[in-house]
Amino acid sequence: MVDSAVPREMAELDLAAAGFPKSRPMPALSHSRTDRRPRLAIVSTYHDLCGIAAYTRCLQRQLGDVFDVTVFDLDQYLLRHTHPHVRKLADRYVKQICRAIAGFDAVNLQLEHGIFGRTTDDIFRRFVWLVRAAPALSVTFHTMQPWALFDRAAWLREIARFRFGRAGALRAGFYRSHKLSAGIPRHLRRAQRRKPVTAIVHNRRDLAEMKHVHAIRQVYDHPLVFIDEAEAEKIRAAASRRQFPLIETLPDTAVLVGVFGFLGRYKGFETVIRAMQHLPDHYHLLVFGAVHPNEIASRQPIDPYLASLLSAAYIDTTLPERLSGAGAGVPAMTVTVDRELSQMLVAHPRDLSARLHFMGAMTDSEFLAGLAVCDTAVFPYLEVGQSSSGPIAQALELGCRIIASRTRAFMEFARYHPDRIEFFDIGNHLELAKRILAAPQFDPCHYRPAYNAETNKAVYRAANGAPARFSVPQ
Repeated sequence: MVDSAVPREMAELDLAAAGFPKSRPMPALSHSRTDRRPRLAIVSTYHDLCGIAAYTRCLQRQLGDVFDVTVFDLDQYLLRHTHPHVRKLADRYVKQICRAIAGFDAVNLQLEHGIFGRTTDDIFRRFVWLVRAAPALSVTFHTMQPWALFDRAAWLREIARFRFGRAGALRAGFYRSHKLSAGIPRHLRRAQRRKPVTAIVHNRRDLAEMKHVHAIRQVYDHPLVFIDEAEAEKIRAAASRRQFPLIETLPDTAVLVGVFGFLGRYKGFETVIRAMQHLPDHYHLLVFGAVHPNEIASRQPIDPYLASLLSAAYIDTTLPERLSGAGAGVPAMTVTVDRELSQMLVAHPRDLSARLHFMGAMTDSEFLAGLAVCDTAVFPYLEVGQSSSGPIAQALELGCRIIASRTRAFMEFARYHPDRIEFFDIGNHLELAKRILAAPQFDPCHYRPAYNAETNKAVYRAANGAPARFSVPQ
């Protein structure tokens, strides 16, 4: 658990006096421990509604009998603000964490770049401070920015055409990506000369990149793990459609297809909506997720991606309306039918409003129960260079039938769990529909993953200086 038993707490930034909301209290520090467990500080988000926070909460439970764990919950209001005064307060806040973690035996940074700041310079600067302060360090890379050379030829072409704005944008874009993709590993490579430094990645492609490109000596690879077999069994036994009021009235014959996670274009949810048009009427699509809190825009009537999903599902669309706006090159029809009459007589035949259910944002337990009640869990992501996905790992742990797009991240994940994931080509909604209708390719029952909570614990023991009771996967 987060250490809160010691009365003497760290002094906190006086943000209220500066006119800003007060940050979360720093964990109390212990100076008189009676146990012999190594003291591990985890720097991450914790209470926020995000995948990194969910993983940190699970990791804390897994390591609780090995380490005396203290989680430093990163205040996202401070760290992601762009106002100059708040950025200075955020820097002071990070330096305060640096002073605290210096007294631990080991420090683990859960590195998703966005949780350390909004700008490249802020992220890099704060990361460097934390690395310097840690006595021994492990960094869990949730995203590995690909290393790349600057496209000098394209830059020179833009200059030759006097497109100096575009040339500057190319240079600035490379600077931002290169500082994260090469600068962060370079700083770790230098730090490993002075202290124990370990990288933890989530696939073997990133393992090779860390070793051969960035020359990090100590690297472990392990897929994301959230729950153990006993927890999975309890969740499956308790999960019921009655837990979700939005679907509890569906007939028992309804087949539930689920997609999971915050709404974002790279998730490819529209592919599943298109696939639903080729499935029988008793197939229902459940969207477990909502607009990410960081993407909520002021005065915006509806999130653009959410609007595109409703449009793809022909929600509140009549046939005359679609024909009247058929697009370029198609003669437009004049709609003269009263709207209420048109909705009764000519409602669009592909309207999925009765079969599409937005389940909203979920707590950890609700999210896992949602996975467990679905007949098929679909992950239709686009290729965006991501390293891992929390929901697909949770679906596997719960024994769900999984159908995923053929992205590099999912193919890498399947190397740890062979013969468990059915694949379809990115965006191919027809292939997806036929896979959903077909019999499962793999038997989801009685699967005991070789990479599990115990092997994940072994990795973190080894990466943070505690002798491992279980062998570290190779």
